[in-house]
Amino acid sequence: MKLGIVGLPNVGKSTLFNAITNAGAQSANYAFCTIEPNVGVVSVPDERLDKLAEMYSPEKITPAVIEFVDIAGLVKGASKGEGLGNKFLSHIREVDAIIHVVRCFEDDDIIHVEGSIDPARDIETINLELILSDVELIDRRIERDTKALKGDKSIAGEIEFFKRVKEALDNGVCARSIERTPDEDEMLSTVALLTSKPVIYACNMSEDDFANGIETNEGYKAVCKIAEAEGAEVLPICAELEAEISSLPKEEKEMFLSDLGIEKGGLDLLIQRSYNLLGLISYLTAGAPEVRAWTIKKGTKAPQAAGKIHSDFERGFIRAEVIAYKDLIANGSMAAAKEKGLVRSEGKEYVMQDGDVVLFRFNV
Repeated sequence: MKLGIVGLPNVGKSTLFNAITNAGAQSANYAFCTIEPNVGVVSVPDERLDKLAEMYSPEKITPAVIEFVDIAGLVKGASKGEGLGNKFLSHIREVDAIIHVVRCFEDDDIIHVEGSIDPARDIETINLELILSDVELIDRRIERDTKALKGDKSIAGEIEFFKRVKEALDNGVCARSIERTPDEDEMLSTVALLTSKPVIYACNMSEDDFANGIETNEGYKAVCKIAEAEGAEVLPICAELEAEISSLPKEEKEMFLSDLGIEKGGLDLLIQRSYNLLGLISYLTAGAPEVRAWTIKKGTKAPQAAGKIHSDFERGFIRAEVIAYKDLIANGSMAAAKEKGLVRSEGKEYVMQDGDVVLFRFNV
């Protein structure tokens, strides 16, 4: 999973990136501090792996990973080449989902590119640039399909759909907000629209906001309203605070957050929201050589899940021996779980569930 961190200059993108990846990306108080994207690979926190490791004492533990990409700040006119323009937009095309950092706090020492704090305006600025870029793509697609229509009348419905998408874009509506059927979903996926990508609005707030209650921050409330209309996620976060605690040992970090009345750190919440947004789950494999988490889409069937490990597993799939993680832990061992009949033999039509502990049987 590849997540792109975007936003206007000086809203806290690189600070947040540094906090969640400990990658040491340059962060400074001027526009375009980030020119080439910074990339950090982060392990997905998963307590289930620790529990399974206690049971199996494996040689290694391999968590699922997420790739975070810190993309340069966007400005008005990017779709026409302003700022880093097209380079910026091309980097967004490569990610699975967008983390749109929106500044929701006042600080005279940190310059805002627009001269004032207005989260709704900032979101509109970036969305407009993405929409303008998408309009060019849709125009080209409609033109291409219209030429092809002379020899293939079956694509008339596709053209009508893309005209509806263009009309929405022209009215400032992101593609992800357009109501559509499953067939239209399939059509939309054939065009790499920026505004069709899932979004998490990361509201960068001050430590005082968390102490006083985030619901008192008017900017945060404005972002929540926008996200609700788009079907996007919202994550309140303090990038500066996350940066402060990013290097602390786990126990100290938990104590620090607890003192502030915060249950989970920003990274854990960001990953959780990202998984939900992209419809992802993890299944687990466990044994003496390795305990490992594998990320798949919800609805994935057993053979395709096996293919994540190796293509031979999918090609020669026979069956999957499956037990729910909670059942395995409750019984203390795989042998005890088998005695109670909790280990199931599943075939090619089995749909994988989050937390399944699996042994795939195959023959090539």
